[in-house]
Amino acid sequence: MRFVPVLLLGLAILARAALAAAPAASAAPGAAPKPAPVSEPVWEAKLAAFDEPTYERQVERLIAEFERASGRKLVPGAKRKVGLKIYADSGPGLATPIPLVKAVIASLKRRGFEHSEIFLVGLNALRLRMTGYLPSLVSGQTPFFGIPVYVLESGRYYDPVWFYDSPLPQRFDPIFAQEQTKGVSPTTTKDEDRKSFLATPLFLDADFWINLPVYTDHPTLGINGALVNATLWNASNTARFFRSPANAPAAVAEMSAIPELRQTWMFTLASLQHYQFIGGPFFNSLYTVSEPLMWLSNDPVMLDALIRDRMNSLRKKQGFEPVDEEIRTLEFAETLGVGSTKTKQVRMIPID
Repeated sequence: MRFVPVLLLGLAILARAALAAAPAASAAPGAAPKPAPVSEPVWEAKLAAFDEPTYERQVERLIAEFERASGRKLVPGAKRKVGLKIYADSGPGLATPIPLVKAVIASLKRRGFEHSEIFLVGLNALRLRMTGYLPSLVSGQTPFFGIPVYVLESGRYYDPVWFYDSPLPQRFDPIFAQEQTKGVSPTTTKDEDRKSFLATPLFLDADFWINLPVYTDHPTLGINGALVNATLWNASNTARFFRSPANAPAAVAEMSAIPELRQTWMFTLASLQHYQFIGGPFFNSLYTVSEPLMWLSNDPVMLDALIRDRMNSLRKKQGFEPVDEEIRTLEFAETLGVGSTKTKQVRMIPID
């Protein structure tokens, strides 16, 4: 069942009300404190190398552990489709590792999906081509022959019924958002100017989808990772949110709480093969690090919070300021029930 526009607007209004009320909330005198919710686990796999055999072996183990613990099986449903949301928008050096994507595809095929029933979703055609996800213009070769790649900036994958409504008008933003202002029609009315249309393949066309982000810092969002890859980089007309540090974090939190998006979002799988702790989202090799680790969880807030802790530690060692505490992206998402920021309470489960 689809949201009609007014319901989606209502969700946004309620979400903003919750965000506004959260800092002032307090327990009634004498009331027993509410028990802390049990956090979702984070499964961790070590990577002896960053090659295809290692990724394939460890991805399979992570997915098998997730299936066993959650009772959810990554098998074809009525739609016989599964989507993979990749990240390529920082260009070569900080894209979702191709061996990781191929390993996920191999695991899905073992569970009954055909090659053509798996699709990739990315934002920008040029960067997808530069990072190897679209065929080379010289050789025509791609490691994903036969697997559709949906380029969101083509404007072909938005539905006028599904949108995130916000009073913020469309504006130009230089942070790799040149084409994000494309709508779903050649003309843009004032009413459309305040809408960000959601890419529907992940939650309308697929039985489920998997989030495969790469981590960088971001001057407006704080952490560019699991939450952002699933929301702002999965919608149109989002450049307008970057005019104020308060706008983009609220938009990410509200979009990540949309029930239909959450219901089909199976989990996030993130490799720490490369991530960037300062200077992002543009790739700068001076500030990238590599850890032989891979995490799987259906709590994207926790994954982003764990990376934020790592980034702040690395920044401190290099003499930089920590990620701006005024950027409340993760805390807003936590308020809306998307996940937990309490990294000291994380249930980290190593599979080795």
